[in-house]
Amino acid sequence: MEPVVHTNSGPVRGLLRDGVASFLGIPYAASPTGELRFAAPVPHKPWTEILDATAFGPTPPKPAYPAPFDTLLEEPAIPGDDWLNLNVWTPRDHEADLPVMVWIHGGAFANGNSAVSWYDGHAFAKAGVVLVSINYRLGVDGFALLPDAPANRGLLDQIAALEWVRDNISAFGGDPANVTIFGESAGAMSVITLLSLPRAQGLFAKAIAQSGAGQAAADPADAALVTAELGEALGPAMTDTDVTAAGLAGIDLDTLIAAQASVRDALGADPNPARFGASIVASSMPFIPVIDGELIEQDPLAAIAGGAGSTVPLLIGTTKEEFRLFLVPPGTIDLITAEALPFVAGAIGADQGVIDRYRVNRPDASPGDLFAALVTDKFFRLPALAVAEARSGGPAATYFYEFAWGHPPIGAGHSLEIPFVFDNLATAAGDQAIGDAPPQDLADQMNSAWVSFATTANPGWPAFDDSRPVRIFDADGSSIELDPRGDERAIWPAG
Repeated sequence: MEPVVHTNSGPVRGLLRDGVASFLGIPYAASPTGELRFAAPVPHKPWTEILDATAFGPTPPKPAYPAPFDTLLEEPAIPGDDWLNLNVWTPRDHEADLPVMVWIHGGAFANGNSAVSWYDGHAFAKAGVVLVSINYRLGVDGFALLPDAPANRGLLDQIAALEWVRDNISAFGGDPANVTIFGESAGAMSVITLLSLPRAQGLFAKAIAQSGAGQAAADPADAALVTAELGEALGPAMTDTDVTAAGLAGIDLDTLIAAQASVRDALGADPNPARFGASIVASSMPFIPVIDGELIEQDPLAAIAGGAGSTVPLLIGTTKEEFRLFLVPPGTIDLITAEALPFVAGAIGADQGVIDRYRVNRPDASPGDLFAALVTDKFFRLPALAVAEARSGGPAATYFYEFAWGHPPIGAGHSLEIPFVFDNLATAAGDQAIGDAPPQDLADQMNSAWVSFATTANPGWPAFDDSRPVRIFDADGSSIELDPRGDERAIWPAG
């Protein structure tokens, strides 16, 4: 029989498969349309009839990824207005008070959704975890700074989803006092931001950040520059001199999405701090969380260094070759010559001493390969280490990992760890980035470590301390290394 669970809003009917019950597309807040378009999320109206929750719900509006990522990265588009929804996977014959994990997807705060096949929670439920994945508002709707709307609406959506979990997850067998939030890329940046927020405390007990840390926190003045750029991109469609929520609400959605993509592309082509603001250029994303003085009172890393979230155990890490995903598919990596390397590396703060150290450690690397290693560390590894170091000596442990397995030509690129964490290699096999024969043993190890952390707050290796132990996940059995590539870590200029 199809399972039925009674939530605080009304009953939902799911599906059974291989001992796992799934409930898809459950609204956790009202549709963010009409008068609620740019408002903080509000509760969904209750229902009395059984809600069919056997298929993914609507996905948030977004532009397509730019080529060639529009064909490389899966991004389902499901029409409908109720896109503030979530999905739940739970063991069919569950006991009460199972650990809960809440997945926050990535996509540069402008793309992605919870219907991506890599995010299927079946394996987690088979391992005794209640897995929840959520949608939240993206891009302009979620993160544009507007004078007549609350800031950080996408983060407010995430908090509303966590409040729904707190109030409803026990009906699915989950323990609301044992919730682990986890996410990748922008999802991981969201996790670190939530970890730093007083308003989010108590909604989760543990946190996991995959390939994202404190990189996304805009100065309000910089966010205002992006809003002005949006107005320029809209052109005649924007009748008001100032870009406001009231004005945007009257613009055709396709027109607004096209303008959002135009701002994204302009930032990529001209990352000029005078035009977009230093904090936006540093993040490389136009629509990101804003230090608004209300929800986000200070930079997340500064808040964490000051003790925010210090009682919450954290698992954090990166892939070994993050940025190759962004350089290899479009061929950019082959355009970086020896003559150009000092200039493109200098733009990210790598002086000649830093370049020389990386070259010594990689004697056969091309200039493009060297740049990929440099920007991987600058944008991903060093910020993750900064979070771990900021929590050093705190009451809760921090654990660090690196995902090192890779498939040529991209290698251990950004997001490649996800199907291993979710143990979804059967779905991922054949993908351009992962190949036809990804190692199942590695997926077993990673999924088991994530489940162990969610259950016990210990993934199975030593906590981060002055010796900097890092669990390396690779096909050769994985290992623990102390401060891997520490000479490269230490040579970067401070700041």
